[in-house]
Amino acid sequence: MSKEVDTRYTQERELSWLRFNERVLEEAKDERVPLFERLKFAAIFTSNLDEFFMIRVGSITDMTLSKQTHVDSKSGLTPSQQLQAIFKTVPGLYKQRDKILSQLEKRLRTCNICNLAPSELDGKERKLVERWFRDYVQPVLSPMVVDSHHPFPHLPSNSLAIALSLRMGTERCFGLVPIPRNLPPYIQLEERGLRYLLTEQVVLAYADTLFENYQVEEKCVVSVTRNADISPEDEDYDVGEDFRAHMQKVLKKRARLAPVRLEIQGGASPELQQYLCQRLNLTDVQVFHAKGPLNMGYVYSLENKLPQESAAALCYPPYTPQWPAGLAKGEKLIPQVLRRDALLFYPYQSMEPFLQLVREAANDPAVLSIKITIYRLASTAKLVEYLAAAAENGKDVTVLMELRARFDEQNNIAWAQRLEEAGCTILYGFEGYKVHSKICLITRREKGRIQYITQIGTGNYNEKTAKLYTDFCLMTASPAIGADGAVFFQNMATSNLNGEYHQLLVAPHGLKNRLLDLMDGEIEKARQGKPARIFVKVNSVTDRELIDKLSQASQAGVPVTMNVRGICCLRPGVPGLTDHIKVFSIVGRYLEHPRIYAFGVGEETRIYIGSADLMTRNTERRVEIACPVLDPAVRRQIRHYVELYCSDNEKARVLQPDGSYTRVERPEGAPGVDAQAALMDEAEREALAAAQAPPAPERRSGLLSRLFGRRKE
Repeated sequence: MSKEVDTRYTQERELSWLRFNERVLEEAKDERVPLFERLKFAAIFTSNLDEFFMIRVGSITDMTLSKQTHVDSKSGLTPSQQLQAIFKTVPGLYKQRDKILSQLEKRLRTCNICNLAPSELDGKERKLVERWFRDYVQPVLSPMVVDSHHPFPHLPSNSLAIALSLRMGTERCFGLVPIPRNLPPYIQLEERGLRYLLTEQVVLAYADTLFENYQVEEKCVVSVTRNADISPEDEDYDVGEDFRAHMQKVLKKRARLAPVRLEIQGGASPELQQYLCQRLNLTDVQVFHAKGPLNMGYVYSLENKLPQESAAALCYPPYTPQWPAGLAKGEKLIPQVLRRDALLFYPYQSMEPFLQLVREAANDPAVLSIKITIYRLASTAKLVEYLAAAAENGKDVTVLMELRARFDEQNNIAWAQRLEEAGCTILYGFEGYKVHSKICLITRREKGRIQYITQIGTGNYNEKTAKLYTDFCLMTASPAIGADGAVFFQNMATSNLNGEYHQLLVAPHGLKNRLLDLMDGEIEKARQGKPARIFVKVNSVTDRELIDKLSQASQAGVPVTMNVRGICCLRPGVPGLTDHIKVFSIVGRYLEHPRIYAFGVGEETRIYIGSADLMTRNTERRVEIACPVLDPAVRRQIRHYVELYCSDNEKARVLQPDGSYTRVERPEGAPGVDAQAALMDEAEREALAAAQAPPAPERRSGLLSRLFGRRKE
């Protein structure tokens, strides 16, 4: 099989992801980023790495259990070789993070924000911390000596514990103190500024008192990462169906949630490390040493405790998502969308217009039904209340709820119950295919005519992440798109994945083939000497077939520009293979999340937005939707956004042929362009101009306006 794998212009997926996380870490050392935000980037890097080990390293570890050999289609590596490459790369990232963290902590101390060690406390503070430990922490701890009578306990994934080497006379043994998750992550000292001690450091300091009969020879903070219980269907394995079926049998036999990583903060003797590895069934290469905290989730709650003047100096200035200039505030949304398409761009613009549209639909006598696919919701969701209200008002409400949204399963089950109680019809997707599409269809009957309003998004209906992720939300009254939307929901209700659509591209059967056809169209134009172009903006690129087609396009002379936030298995700029392809990544204040696929030049460009990355799991094993952008004004908006992204010279980094990234070089004298900052400024300016504009004259609904004001399709 290895002979078939052409790796001349592709790279290993996991190493590409680690390079993405390195770009996150680079934000933590960027002097232009406010100091506390840099600490948050270090925390994001840390939690990203946790998830990487739980999911990706966990999945590849599963694959090593198989007796069948599998070779990765982008790197030619076996699963064991992939793990070796990961374990070789990761220690360097820990070193980088520790160095950056140490510098940030020093700088924060000059602003009186201090992560203290117990040894730094004065007498009064020490008494306070000792009392807190004795009265508040110690009663919930379960210290244990691990010996022949006391088995090694189960340490939950990514939780913290203190590991100790103990001695009693000539006898040597080991102790553990798991730190319960219900303890606060730190104790704050009542001083000006923000002075705090992390809970694990307090427990580490007082651990000796928990083992009175023993002499404590050494102690350190440890954390175990376990394999997340993720099915092969949900991971981006480029493997044949026989291997997939074989893997499922293997996984049924194995104990899930097996450890895949051990982290140790500070030093640990070879004996202690060896003992822990033995008990956790890990090898030395799966042990990672860090000087900084192993869990940095505490950083986000610190932000709320910053004194006001510190927050102003050390954090990004607060930004409020704006009402879009193209929609009149205070007026009903349904008539506005019936007149013309509207595009929201989160978080620069607010999610409120879409929520208002659903709220109006819930109470509009002309609305017959609301149908929606839901993948992830916030823990509080107005959307659910509006859908429930619609059902209670007698509308036919259908919600296709994906219960397998990774790490949000419990949340989604609770929302599904709430919706069902309100009288909504709940569908639960398909066996083996996650429903990841973002579509909401409102069907109205006015004057005997059926009208559709379709909303297509690139991100989840999550009111919290809509303030943190960049995403598109298109609202259109196009009858053709609405008719496709109606067919889509009918197909979902009847478990038909092979439906025919005229406008929408729907995975698993209609999206990838259409993208390949559109790429072929540009290849043909280039061969005929006509202007051609491909632009793609996605989070990840791993689908081998699409990568090969993009390489073909490059070889035919088609200029290909790709804005890929994270993993990109395609290596651009390889002579004769991908030399017409440019790939750049933007990591900034907000998480880049929209997907745009554009083919052609100028007014003739075909533009689609959708929910799918160019990953095999999205194109072949998920229900995804891409929607054409037909309205000229919305097309202009998207082209403008694309131009802004392509001109970013502050946050953009360009992927090199060897898989590394370099910052975009700004020509001397050229202005700095930070696309995200520019979009915030733009949204604020447009909202202000719209608020100051005189109100439009009230239109009289005479015969002429009824004849000519009707929407042209």
